[in-house]
Amino acid sequence: MKFQDTGLDGLLIEFQSLEEIMESAGFAYQYDYERATFDYKIIDQVHNDVYYFRIPSHVEEGEIPSPHSMIRLMTPYVGKHYYPHGVEYDEDFPQFVTDKCQKKIQGILDKVKNEAL
Repeated sequence: MKFQDTGLDGLLIEFQSLEEIMESAGFAYQYDYERATFDYKIIDQVHNDVYYFRIPSHVEEGEIPSPHSMIRLMTPYVGKHYYPHGVEYDEDFPQFVTDKCQKKIQGILDKVKNEAL
């Protein structure tokens, strides 16, 4: 499930600032030199399900993990993990999962807007 019209998509920010913002919001990230994906794990204790809220990004200038690389944020999305098959993105998600994602988006957006170029 993609989260459209969040205000994050297209924002340009320095990697070091983005890294600090995302880590303070509980995200971990994976990267190669041209892109990074910031992941937030959501666990449903009742149904024993795991969801991953992801915010992808790509490099506009420089290389990750150079602190002064310029990173453009992309459309956030969430998926449900199915062991051992992977993550499924096209399904209905519980309200508490989408609410949690929306709350994370708003918190990140507030901080990123202060740093974005």
